[in-house]
Amino acid sequence: MIDTEEEFDWTKNFDRRNTSVTAMQYIYRAQDIFNDFGIKPVYVIDYPIASQPQGFEPLSNYWQDGRCEIGVHLHPWVTPPFSEEVSALNSYAGNLPPELERQKLLSLVDCIEGNMGLRPRVYKAGRYGIGSNTSRILNELGFSVDLSVSAHMDHSGDGGPDFGKLDARPFLFGPVNDLLELPHTAGYAGFFNQASKKWHDWAVNPKRKKWHLVGAFARLNIVNKVRLSPEGHPAWELIALTRKLYKHGLRVFSFAFHSPSVVPGCTPYVRTEQELQAFIKTCRRYFEFFFDELNGMSMTATDVYDALTTSPSRKESQAV
Repeated sequence: MIDTEEEFDWTKNFDRRNTSVTAMQYIYRAQDIFNDFGIKPVYVIDYPIASQPQGFEPLSNYWQDGRCEIGVHLHPWVTPPFSEEVSALNSYAGNLPPELERQKLLSLVDCIEGNMGLRPRVYKAGRYGIGSNTSRILNELGFSVDLSVSAHMDHSGDGGPDFGKLDARPFLFGPVNDLLELPHTAGYAGFFNQASKKWHDWAVNPKRKKWHLVGAFARLNIVNKVRLSPEGHPAWELIALTRKLYKHGLRVFSFAFHSPSVVPGCTPYVRTEQELQAFIKTCRRYFEFFFDELNGMSMTATDVYDALTTSPSRKESQAV
């Protein structure tokens, strides 16, 4: 899943004027990799992408050729109507008044439908900002799949959700329990194995912050919290995480990154041409492992929904 969005300076405050989508002319750098491995990705797109030809036209071509799935990615600060204050708290759509969250999401859905001729079924909140009203809104607007949960991650520092107690297993939720959550895969790797979360939580305690234990534990491969993403993680970490989670029963893996990472300088993860080549190499090496060594298969988000919700074991997937 690709967070397909505008370029902005991640170190500065949110700004409604940041709507440039020039990186999309290079999105083929990602799609070429997907084509080589027979992967049909889901591009979850936000309003600057959906509303500008430079943003949506490359994806329209892929979608019409059957090479991708299109979903929704809500960045509230650049999505009309613009009635809220721009702030870190309001950058999480789930923190907005429910009617405003709904209006913004509907505005984005209508924009995608008008410019691309499709009605998306997949949603991912920008900044993983799902809230208490989101599932009802998704249900009302005809969505089937949500990708907003980031397993084991805590975004509460500036008002976001805390997923610390959720692992990477898919589950059903919503008003009538018919929405499928496909969390972004993340977990703990390292020497401590099953005790990794306990030791990671101990290391991140503010009382021990000055000791920089999290970084030290990761470098020593004692405890390492890893997201299944080529952004900030080399291939060997992604492979180690996948092997561990597979060993413990996980069978659905969600690999994710941000679309501007295909251009050096647009995200903190890819700042130079050398880092871009490393990013591409990491994607290819991981996919080689996943398909050739793990004998994995590629499915779209809605493929997974269809498979799990028609399975005899559907009731099992409801247990969270």
